[in-house]
Amino acid sequence: MRFIHSSDLHIDSPLRGLDRYEGAPVDRLRTATRNALERLVDKAISERVDFVLLAGDIYDRDWQDFHTGLFFREQMVRLGRANIRVFIVQGNHDAQGVISRQLALPSNVTVFSSRSAQTFKIDELSVAIHGRSFPERAVDEDLVPSYPPPVPGFFNIGMLHTSLTGRAGHDTYAPTDLPTLVAKGYDYWALGHVHAREVLCEEPRIVFPGNLQGRHANETGAKGCELVTVEAGRIDAEFVALDVVRWNQVSLSLTGVDQLVALSGVFRNTMEPLLIGTTDRLHAVRVTLMGSTALHRIEATQPGTLAAALHAAAQDVSEAEIWIEQVRLELSTPLDRAQAALRQDAVGELVRLVDSIAADPAELMRRAQADLGDPLGAMPPEVATDDVPKLDNVEELKRLLMDAEATVLARLAASGEGA
Repeated sequence: MRFIHSSDLHIDSPLRGLDRYEGAPVDRLRTATRNALERLVDKAISERVDFVLLAGDIYDRDWQDFHTGLFFREQMVRLGRANIRVFIVQGNHDAQGVISRQLALPSNVTVFSSRSAQTFKIDELSVAIHGRSFPERAVDEDLVPSYPPPVPGFFNIGMLHTSLTGRAGHDTYAPTDLPTLVAKGYDYWALGHVHAREVLCEEPRIVFPGNLQGRHANETGAKGCELVTVEAGRIDAEFVALDVVRWNQVSLSLTGVDQLVALSGVFRNTMEPLLIGTTDRLHAVRVTLMGSTALHRIEATQPGTLAAALHAAAQDVSEAEIWIEQVRLELSTPLDRAQAALRQDAVGELVRLVDSIAADPAELMRRAQADLGDPLGAMPPEVATDDVPKLDNVEELKRLLMDAEATVLARLAASGEGA
C-alpha cells in the first residue's frame, strides 16, 4: 500500500506587509498555499496512493468567506474521483472551535472526532488509522493515552497534532514525548504542528513532515510531504518537495570586495547550489551582507545602492526566478580604529565616541531607547515587522551604531574632513 502524510497546509494564510515591497510578486505569494495543495493532489493521483493523511492546520484561521472552504473541498473531490481516501485530524488553527463556517466534505474524507479518539479500519489493506481532533485552539493535555490499542494483524497509524515536548517557535499543544508514542505500539505516527521536517524515530517511524508551503522568510528550504510505501510490514518513505515558492536566507561575505560590479558574482556563487533541481519554483531570498568592505561607505553615501545591485544580480540569473525579499546589512568600513582614534579631528572624535558607546551595552540601550523608543513605539502594527530594530538586542544595536558611523564618515570624506 502507499499513502501520503502531510500537515500544516495553512490554506490562504495571510501574508501581511507585502505591499510595502516594491515589485513583490504579491499574487503568486498569496496563492502559494493553494498551489502547493494542488501539487499534493496531483502527486497523490499520479502515484496512485491508497489514502492521504492530513495531520492538522489545514486552514490558518477562520474563513473570511466560503471560498477557502470551497477550494479545499474541490481538491478533496479530485482525490475522491481517483478513489483516494483522506483522513484528517484538526489542529489548533482549524479546530472546531476556530472554524465557524462549515461545508459538508465529500464521502471520501474522514475527519476524526474531537470528543474522543477513534479508529478507522481499511480492511482490504489491513490498515488501522487512529486519531483525535482538537475541539478548541488550546489543548493542554496529552491525548496519546486516550488512543485505542493497536489492532492485531493490521498496520497501525496514529495521527496527532502536537508540539511533543516543545519546539522553538511553536505553541505548546497536546504535549507528549517520544517514549509515550513508541510505547503505544503503532507502526507509524503521522504528526503535525511543527513546520520543520523532522524524523524522530525509524522503528516505529515517527515524523513531522513540516508544512506544505513556506509562508515567510523564517520558513526556509524545501517544503512538502512524506510519500510512504509499506510492503510486508517494511516501510519505505521519501520526502517529496511540493512548495511553489522556496524561501531562502543567504549570507554574503563582502570582505575584500570593493567593487560594486563584483557583488553579482558573489550572489550567483552563493545561490547556484540552492537552485539545483528547483528552477520550477519562485525563490524568495533574504540576503544578509557581511564583512568589512569599502562598499559600506558607498551605501552610506547613497543608501539603497547595495539592495539595488542585488536586485539586478537576481535579474541576471536566467535559469531561475528570484525575488529579493529583503537585504540586511552587517557591514563595516575598512578602518584602522586604533589609528583613527588617535586623530585630533572629527574622524578621531567620532571613532572614540562610537567605541565608548559600543563598549557599554547598558549605555548603548539607554541611548537607543531615548532616541528611538518613541518613534518605534508609534509605528502601526502593519509597519512594525521583524526588520524593525529591537531595542533590547545589543548586537543589533551595535550594527545600527556602525551603520551610523559609516554614514558620518562618508559625509566627512565628501566634505574633505575625513581624508
